[in-house]
Amino acid sequence: MDITRLAVDAGAFINRAVQYTEEALGQAEKTELDSRLESLLDRAESTKTWTDKIISQTETLLQPNPGARLEDRLYKGLDWSAPQRPTPQELLSENMINAALELGQHTPYGSTLIKCGELERQIGMANKKLIQSTSINFLSPLRMFTDEECPVIQNERRQLVNKWLDLDIAKSRLRKAQEVENEARGLNADPLGEDYVAHVSYMFSFLRVRWQKVGHTQEHTPSHTPILTAAHLRSLVDFVEAQASYYAQCYQLTQDLRMQLASGPSLGYNNNWPLETNEPSTRNLPIATIQPLAACGSLITNHTTCQSLPTNQANSLSLVTNQASDDSTANETWTAISTSSQAMVTPRAFTSNPVTL
Repeated sequence: MDITRLAVDAGAFINRAVQYTEEALGQAEKTELDSRLESLLDRAESTKTWTDKIISQTETLLQPNPGARLEDRLYKGLDWSAPQRPTPQELLSENMINAALELGQHTPYGSTLIKCGELERQIGMANKKLIQSTSINFLSPLRMFTDEECPVIQNERRQLVNKWLDLDIAKSRLRKAQEVENEARGLNADPLGEDYVAHVSYMFSFLRVRWQKVGHTQEHTPSHTPILTAAHLRSLVDFVEAQASYYAQCYQLTQDLRMQLASGPSLGYNNNWPLETNEPSTRNLPIATIQPLAACGSLITNHTTCQSLPTNQANSLSLVTNQASDDSTANETWTAISTSSQAMVTPRAFTSNPVTL
């Protein structure tokens, strides 16, 4: 290590720190930079800040799981290939197809599940293409800006600040030398001779070199900003085109499936599964006013023993059966009473034998 170079750098650092402190406290004059240059530097800093936020939010959009994002960053830091993960659409597709195979793929519901699962699988593949395209055409240029180009801009800005402080230091030394010269002239003292002239000449040369370096840095620093803006604009256009292609493909796939389902048989009416209701069915029940009560009761009794009805129908049938049985018993009793009454009021048949008086 060069000790002399290290000592010079340490001295320059101390002088810059002193000059910066005096300028901050208002004890020394400060060279004002070009307003356009300051605006460009501030714009570059703001661009870096917002670019970091855009990258972070885009990664969240493409991969909502924070654990998966952290794992991807770890693999990227180790230069390893990240494992392939199924998208949420692909997981949904797998569940739909498995459900169709379990419930019956030849039923209307099962066949529709298979079609929807295939749709979700295709949407998942389109989502993977969107992620890949966005990562290559949008995120990679932005990361290159924040990881490679922003440090260059910051380095240029740091050099500009250092040259600016060196220029202020040279101006301060020149001003002090001129003050010493004016004091010497006021006291009618002899000049310092050749050493003094050489010192003043060195100070002017030092000031001129510093000014040229500051001018070169000012010319070189703003040249990055328009190029970066154009690159970001191209990346943003590519991202919008990738999104437009993805959503158009999803819309087309969804519309195709919608037309297939609309042109197929009506769902919900071709299912062979029985539908149970809580309302009692009276379609096959006999009406008591059409047939005699005894026959009606016999018919209802046979009907209840041959068929299994829901609970509400069984309750209704038991009520009708009990009523029919009671009516039949009452009818038989009334018939017996009527017969006995007729027997009592019917006149006796006259015998053929005459009555002897």
